[in-house]
Parts: sequence; C-alpha cells; structure tokens
Amino acid sequence: MFNGKTILITGGTGSFGRAFVKKILSGYKPKRLIVYSRDEQKHYEMSRVFTDRAMRYFVGDIRDRDRLSRAMEGVDYCVHAAAMKHVPIAEYNPMECVKTNINGAQNVIDAALLAGVKRVIALSTDKAASPINLYGATKLVSDKLFIGANNIKGARDCGFSAVRYGNVIGSKGSVVPLYKRLIAEGAKSLPITDERMTRFWIALDQGAEFVIKSFERMHGGEIFVPKIPSTKIVDLARAMAPNAKLEIVGIRPGEKLHETMISIDDARGVYEFDDFFSIRPAIDFQKKADFSIAANGEKGKPVAEGFEYASDKNDRWLNRDELLKLIESV
Repeated sequence: MFNGKTILITGGTGSFGRAFVKKILSGYKPKRLIVYSRDEQKHYEMSRVFTDRAMRYFVGDIRDRDRLSRAMEGVDYCVHAAAMKHVPIAEYNPMECVKTNINGAQNVIDAALLAGVKRVIALSTDKAASPINLYGATKLVSDKLFIGANNIKGARDCGFSAVRYGNVIGSKGSVVPLYKRLIAEGAKSLPITDERMTRFWIALDQGAEFVIKSFERMHGGEIFVPKIPSTKIVDLARAMAPNAKLEIVGIRPGEKLHETMISIDDARGVYEFDDFFSIRPAIDFQKKADFSIAANGEKGKPVAEGFEYASDKNDRWLNRDELLKLIESV
C-alpha cells in the first residue's frame, strides 16, 4: 500500500522512526519518505545511514504549525511519533509537555486535514490508560484529539487512528540500555524501583511492523493494542546480570507499579482479534464502520465483561531465554 506513496513520520529521527524507515525501505518503494524532526544532528546521522533516493530530511518542530503544514504537502500517510516522553522531566516541566504532546498533536491533525492526507496513525503509550502522570495524561488527550478528528474531517477521505503499546526494549527510555551500561562498567548492583514491578515489552521492529499493519486494518477512530508479553523488572535484571545485587531505589515520581493498556472501563468498546485488540471510538458520527471487522477483513469479537489488559494480569510472560533473545536483538 506504500508503493509510489509519500509517507511522513514526525519525530522520525528517534528510535521508532529509524526502525520504521528501515521497515518501509526494505518492504516497499515509496515515492518520498519524509523524516520530520527538530534535531539537526540526528538528521545528519540518520542521513548517513539511510541514503535511498526517496528519503527527505525535514527539520522542524511539531509546535510550529506553518512548518508542519509545509512538510505535509503531498503526503499520503503520516505516522505521528514525536512526543515529550520522559516522565519525571514532564512532571517538572508540565507546560512544555502540554505544548508538545497536546498542542503539537492538534497541529499534526490540522496540517493533515489541510493537506488531504489519507491516513494518520499516532503513537500512544500504555501510560495513557488510566494515567497517573502528566506524560500519560497528555497522551490520553492526544489520543482523544486524533480519534475525534474523524468527526471533523467532513467529506475528506482521511482517517485517524492510534496505536498503543508498552515499553520498547532498547529505546532511549528503556531500562535495558541503562543496565547494559552499568554491566559494561563493572557495576556490582542494578537499581530496581520496586521488586513487584511489571511491564509490557515489545521490540522496536515489532512496534514498527504493528504500525504498518494498523494502516491496513484501520477504518479510522480505533486505538490498536498489540498482544505482547509481560515481565517482572526483577526477572529482567537477573537475566542480564545473574550475579549482580538488586538495589531497591523506590518508584520514581509519576511511575506505576504495573502498566495498563486497556482499562476495565475501556473494555466495553473493545474487540479482540487474533494478535491484537481494537478499542472503538466512544463517539462515531460517521457511523460507517463495523469495528468488529478490520478494514482488511480480519474479524474480532467483544471482550468479556470486566476485561482488563494489564502487565500484571497478562497471560503471556517472558522466560529467561526469551528475555535474553529479546535483549540481544537490540
């Protein structure tokens, strides 16, 4: 579906953006693949790796609506990955987080509608479900903005959806690079915030592939959630450094003990498919889609009453060998 098309990814110089670009270039022949990011040094570094003639490196901030609108001209598909993601820093700089994650999200929507972009997928986070920190709260608002955009598109052939998944192993915010560095430096102990803590895990490559598949599945208005495994942070640390002492340092500001991707209240609008869940929009003025059937024909069924998709209630857990294999893939 991306052959001969123009694709733009905001925050494209980040970990996800690089994985997504690699996936697109290896499987499709796009007309243009636009990387939009405010970090010129990362643009330079990325341009030395990805030299395909379809590549375009566009320096800009999603807070700048005019620049974003210029970048969006002629775009067919957009992935919105730009965000302020560091939980404690967001707590300390709340308005900066709002400007990027909420105002920036609205700018992406406005630019996409103005340019006639066909499909837009925004990256969400497990922290947007029942949020307790500002980062999660802003991403919940972002989700609502993108889903609600389907009700203001008018006659435009444009659809907006979101993808929500857990911690990306190996990304900048992941604990894995921290542990790797400490182990390489010869540390005798690894920090653990709480020995009960659990998290969902997904590899960068899996996340990029799920977003690509979501473009094929979307009607517009869904939040797609992949079925991914959980692990205890204690088990992760022990898999990486079996002989290291575990130092309990306490939960950081705004941090949860367990992560939720679908809350009990959300479950009333959830359909379960073979390898993912789909949360239908709370309000659908278009009333054109049966969300129990994906746009590519995959069929789902409503989840049971009281369903909750949380990292401590998951039925899929990574064992030590699976953890090590996932870590080695980073």
